[in-house]
Amino acid sequence: MTLNQSRPEHRSSVSLGLLILRLTLGVILFMHGAQKLLGWFGGHGFEPTVKAFGSMMHIPAPLAALSIFVEFFGGIALIVGFLPRLAAIAIAVNMLVAVIVSVPGGFFADKKGFEFPLGLLGIAVALILTGPGQYAILPFEERFIKRR
Repeated sequence: MTLNQSRPEHRSSVSLGLLILRLTLGVILFMHGAQKLLGWFGGHGFEPTVKAFGSMMHIPAPLAALSIFVEFFGGIALIVGFLPRLAAIAIAVNMLVAVIVSVPGGFFADKKGFEFPLGLLGIAVALILTGPGQYAILPFEERFIKRR
């Protein structure tokens, strides 16, 4: 049995699934980004976080700042559906770095391993490959991606 993607009910359910993925990834990253950028939700704020990235993970301050901005603004972009593929690309790169940095901790998150960023990376890659679905404010980049 194959799925007929031309059927409206299938397009609608796929778009709903993509919306759920987008909102899940967006909320998680917004919350983490808000901790790092603004000190919300028990976070330390921008300057202490940038310093911690440098001292604990040897990440230069400009890249640490970029990572924080990607989490915060990329999360917002995914939530509202504004340039969602572009946001997912930036998030995927960010999570790939997080996976690499976390490898010494092993797989499991309770040992500071890479299981959590790997899961987020998987969601971001899925959104890159599929696009945002029909429930997005501005899937603007769709105009520039030719589908065959």
